[in-house]
Amino acid sequence: MFSNEMILSWLHYFSENVDINLAKLKMLDMTGKNKNLIPTIMFNRAVLVFVDAGHPEIFYDMWNAELGDCEVWYNEGSEPIGPIKHDRVSDMIHRGINYSAAMLILNPHAATNTHIGMENSRFSPGSVHYVCREVRAIIMNKLNLGDQDNICIISGESIAVEAAILAAEGSVIAVEYDRKDRTTMQCNVDKFGLNNVIIVESLDNNILDELPVPDIAFIVGSPRIGDEIKSLLAVNPAMNFVIYTLDFEVLTSLPTLFKENGLERTEAIRVEVTRVNSKRMMEPFPSPWIISARSSKGQ
Repeated sequence: MFSNEMILSWLHYFSENVDINLAKLKMLDMTGKNKNLIPTIMFNRAVLVFVDAGHPEIFYDMWNAELGDCEVWYNEGSEPIGPIKHDRVSDMIHRGINYSAAMLILNPHAATNTHIGMENSRFSPGSVHYVCREVRAIIMNKLNLGDQDNICIISGESIAVEAAILAAEGSVIAVEYDRKDRTTMQCNVDKFGLNNVIIVESLDNNILDELPVPDIAFIVGSPRIGDEIKSLLAVNPAMNFVIYTLDFEVLTSLPTLFKENGLERTEAIRVEVTRVNSKRMMEPFPSPWIISARSSKGQ
């Protein structure tokens, strides 16, 4: 919908009307794509957003995500001409987008540092017991996601959130077997404005055939892990895996499962985290194993 010529016209329009350094501008095209507006604004001071009609609650969602102080520069119409206006998001929560247009969103309080291992308090409370942020940071390091990667995450709610933010041009399939956990996952999706997360209740009925093919999978180990690995390899024989487990039986079963499925272990680490709490007492956390694996074919 927005050609190169149109994008250049909008850039010229805003450069003439707003004191902004275009070299530091982040551009986001939301037209017909599952792009994440809210995380993009959270982590960038200036975002030029190209959007089509049909977003009646876009500013309310931004305000609800604590972005009410952001300033929006826009015009009335779908062409980069005419007088420019600007308002705070908090003053625009009852407005929607009725036509395709561009708007410049300035966030002076953007968290421009890379967010790996977010505080657990930022996630929605609910049925999920979140892994501690230090362990999540290591998991994200082992996943090593690119911005266009597709990833399947099984029973890893906070991992799904961080993965969706990092893989902004890709997609996240979040498998949650428990209904309450699916509800909590949906609350996180809504809270962080994640449009690239697909929540499913299992891998049964060939559900993966209807979804983007994952490049990598993160699995919280359970007695289902053998069937999960087989289902994932059926859609992508070159799938990479990162497995998290506290279960000794699952851990000891992995060498056999890898051999049966043509996988080779590339790394196995055990993570121990202990904090000193407000009472100056040592507070230990569960110490999981994190095992990485890939297809042994062609290696």
